[in-house]
Amino acid sequence: MPAAKNIIFDLGGVLLNLNYQLTITAFQQMGIVHFEKMFTQAHADPLFASLETGKITNEEFYAALKKHIPVSVSDAQIDAAWNAMLLDFRIETLQTLKRLSQDHRVYLLSNTNAIHLKKFQEIFTHDTGKPMLEEYFTRCWYSHIIGLRKPDNAIYEFALADAGISASDTLFIDDSIGNIEAAKAVGIQTKLLLPGMYIEELDW
Repeated sequence: MPAAKNIIFDLGGVLLNLNYQLTITAFQQMGIVHFEKMFTQAHADPLFASLETGKITNEEFYAALKKHIPVSVSDAQIDAAWNAMLLDFRIETLQTLKRLSQDHRVYLLSNTNAIHLKKFQEIFTHDTGKPMLEEYFTRCWYSHIIGLRKPDNAIYEFALADAGISASDTLFIDDSIGNIEAAKAVGIQTKLLLPGMYIEELDW
């Protein structure tokens, strides 16, 4: 792996274990038969893309989604289904982040939303006993806060400029080929994390 001064990590599927099928199944059980056409690892329809870029509020998201659900459901039930994909943090992975931060600047770049952010912070505290995931990073960029979403080139350019770092000195690790290719397009070094691969197993 090429030497890099800076490492940008994706969150879901890289640091946080995910199971998209749990969320798909939960919404199917509510009556959205083809939920996978609305949201997957590789695709988000306009409603979910708007949530992940902060263009709509949680309340607007609930209202819009309820139009697709043939039974009466609460906002809390939608939260539970939407959060079902979020599993747990691997302690070995977090230990690797801590070790890497000793001689690299380590960053987090995630497509996420306010509902997921609240939940994965709860999971992080449960799994580690620590209050904030952000303590592992020099800086964190969440798509719904910065208004940009992978794989748009603009989000990588924003991150580089915001951190004051150069693409050639930066390694980006993600589990989505589309996000990897977009990062390559702006000159960032990349590593695609395939299913079953963990950052603690990489040749650092």
